[in-house]
Amino acid sequence: MVKHPSSEDTDAFTDMELVKKFKRLRLFEPSLFVLGVFLVSICLVGCFCYLNYKSWVIGFRFRSQSDRITWLNVDKTAEEKHDDFIGIKGDGCDVFDGDWVWDEHYPLYHSKDCRYLDMGFRCLENGRPDQFYTKWRWQPKGCNLPRFNATMMLEKLRNKRVAFVGDSIGRNQWESLLCMLSSEIPDENSIYEVNGSPITKHKGFLVFLFKDYNCTVEYYRAPFLVLQSRPPVGSNQKVRTTLKLDQMDWSSMKWRYADLLILNTGHWWNYEKTIRG
Repeated sequence: MVKHPSSEDTDAFTDMELVKKFKRLRLFEPSLFVLGVFLVSICLVGCFCYLNYKSWVIGFRFRSQSDRITWLNVDKTAEEKHDDFIGIKGDGCDVFDGDWVWDEHYPLYHSKDCRYLDMGFRCLENGRPDQFYTKWRWQPKGCNLPRFNATMMLEKLRNKRVAFVGDSIGRNQWESLLCMLSSEIPDENSIYEVNGSPITKHKGFLVFLFKDYNCTVEYYRAPFLVLQSRPPVGSNQKVRTTLKLDQMDWSSMKWRYADLLILNTGHWWNYEKTIRG
C-alpha cells in the first residue's frame, strides 16, 4: 500500500528545502571581497564630503555679502576704524600683525593669463579643482593696506632692481610678482628675459626686464644662501657636500647691489635637507 504525502507533509518538505537553500547562501559568512568593497565605499564617500565641504558651507551659510563678512570676522565697521597705511607717519602700524581675510575681488591675476609661470606652479592647470586659495588677502590689524596697483609699483621701481634669492618658495613669489606687474603692460614684448632664457626650472638665475620702466625683477636660486662646497679631504664617504656658513653663495656677486632684496631659505634648514645637500 502506497502512502501518498499529505498537504501538511508537502508544506513541511518545502519549508525544509527553503531553509537549506538559505543556508547555502552564507549571507553572514565573512568575505574579504565584501569587506573591501565596503571600506572603499566609505573612503569614497568620505573624500567626496571633504572636497565639497567648503563649497557646501559657502552655498548654505553665505547667502549674502554680510553673512560672508560675519563668518570671516571682518565687518565694515571694524575696517573703517583702521588707518590708511599710506597716511600713517612713522611706525604706527605693524603690517606683520594681522589675518588672512576673504576678498571677492581677488585674485589679482589668473594663472592661465600669465606666461611667466612655470608649469609646475600652475595649480589649476595641473588639476586642482577649487579656487578658494586665490580669494584671500592680508589684512593688518592696525591699518588698511592699499590695493595692489601695478602701474604705481612699476613707477616706484623705475630704474631699479628687485631680486628674489632662495629656494622654490621664493621662485613662486617671484613668478607671482611678474604676473601682477605684467597685468598692466599692454605690450608683452616689452617684458623679456635679458639672456633669452625661458621660464623653466633650473639651477641658475633669471632676469626679466620691464623695458618701459628700465627695471628688472630677478630670481637667483640659492637654497641655503651660503656657499655649498666639496667635502673636505679624508671626510666620510657619506658626506657629499659642505656648507660654508661664513661665505655667501656664488651668485651673491650678481644680486648684492640690488635695490630691493627678498631672501628665502628657511625651508632648507632641516636635517633631511642639509644631510642630502
